Amino acid sequence: MPVSFVLINTETDAMEKVLEALKDIKGVKEAYSVYGVYDIIAKVEAENMDKLKDIVSYRIRRLEGIRSALTMIVFG
Repeated sequence: MPVSFVLINTETDAMEKVLEALKDIKGVKEAYSVYGVYDIIAKVEAENMDKLKDIVSYRIRRLEGIRSALTMIVFG
């Protein structure tokens, strides 16, 4: 089962809204606001790489209020 961590930068006033929206997306197992370079970190799990790509590219990255995102796929 593919797993990835998505590091997200949001617009200044959108962090809480994005965090709540992430928690409603199937496949997002955890999501937290963090301090530092990024605003939010989300753990995503999917049945296969195609579904993982769908979740990250078409559901997470297109949320209103996201400025940028970096996806790190876990392997090993």
